[in-house]
Amino acid sequence: MTTGFERDRGEFARGARAIVVYPELGGSSRDASARLEETAGLAEAIGIAVVGREAVRVRTPRAATLIGAGQVDGIATLVRMEDAGLVVFDASLTPIQQRNLETKLEAKVIDRTGLILEIFGERAATAEGRLQVELAHLDYQAGRLVRSWTHLERQRGGFGFLGGPGETQIEADRRLIRDRMARLRRELEQVTRTRGLHRDRRQRAPWPMIALVGYTNAGKSTLFNRVTGSDVMAKDLLFATLDPTLRQISLPGIDKAILSDTVGFVSELPTQLVAAFKATLEEVVSADLLIHVRDLAHPDTEAQRTDVEAVLSEIGVSEATPRIEAWNKCDLLDPDARAKLLADAARRENVSAISALTGEGVSTLLATVAGHLTAGHQRYTITLDAADGAAAAWLHQHGEVLDQEIEDERAIYEVRMAPRDYEKFMTRREN
Repeated sequence: MTTGFERDRGEFARGARAIVVYPELGGSSRDASARLEETAGLAEAIGIAVVGREAVRVRTPRAATLIGAGQVDGIATLVRMEDAGLVVFDASLTPIQQRNLETKLEAKVIDRTGLILEIFGERAATAEGRLQVELAHLDYQAGRLVRSWTHLERQRGGFGFLGGPGETQIEADRRLIRDRMARLRRELEQVTRTRGLHRDRRQRAPWPMIALVGYTNAGKSTLFNRVTGSDVMAKDLLFATLDPTLRQISLPGIDKAILSDTVGFVSELPTQLVAAFKATLEEVVSADLLIHVRDLAHPDTEAQRTDVEAVLSEIGVSEATPRIEAWNKCDLLDPDARAKLLADAARRENVSAISALTGEGVSTLLATVAGHLTAGHQRYTITLDAADGAAAAWLHQHGEVLDQEIEDERAIYEVRMAPRDYEKFMTRREN
């Protein structure tokens, strides 16, 4: 029987048997069992069969292997018992640590960053998403060519009159990676410019932009589907949605708004992915309002909230951007916890307790969103020619028509709208 270490170490196959290891480093606020569950879910999301889970306490991180020698031996025993060809470390490993662990465990080893990159690589559906994932993956691999791949130790060139030691394969690979990354960045710059033109066109329109954000598997896509009537992929699966989706919705007092569903965040999201996906996440940066969807049934919900806020800050979202929290999955709580949650949400101005799955509380959430977006609206009395249907339609589309009366050949409207929309309307009439 060949071990996972002896098989091709460049890829791991769907269905590979894996051990998940969570090194508990000092100062972590995470629940170990919840973290193991999350990492196992990440692995299972791309078809890896998790056959063992192990949390190990690390008092002093080791430069060579991160964890202690005895802990490495214990995991090696588990690998042999479960015939596992892959070990997933829920931590960031240096290239040296990764190589040493592979040697000692006789199995392929990947860290949290590598696992998330694999998921993104499998899930990216659009050309832009694939470019972003490839760029992030190359950036990650560029620093890992010190691993024990025998072909990287060969040398090329250096024959005849050129002389010299030649170029090692590892140097050639690094050069190829740099060249490919430069091409990808140029292609993504073009995508960014195109997306910017589309965003500028939307911003010139008077429709507010609302972005759903949250930890992966918090229920963003389920809520998006319920509000928009769409069929975006929504499963009990980590990173079910990668590419952004935008849909038009109506809100109380707002005829049209744009709702955006974005990639879910996760703790320790690889910096390579944050950088590569900035073009996609610009929809979040330019939003008028964020709906932060939270899984209140998760034991680490507060830590997840902190992680999401950290990523929002990293991609450049202003703290001044209004936020509403949608406390999701209240249907999964026991009666006492549910009653406490509903009472707590009712006391908070910017919180709505919901179940995106059953629809409970969603109408209240949308009313709260509309209230935020129309908070600066004012009431105006506007008189039109009764035959001016285009102007009347504009008022209905851009404001909330509270009352209207017909007097002779005049139509008198009581409308609540944003001051900027009123100015646009008056400019339109004058022209």
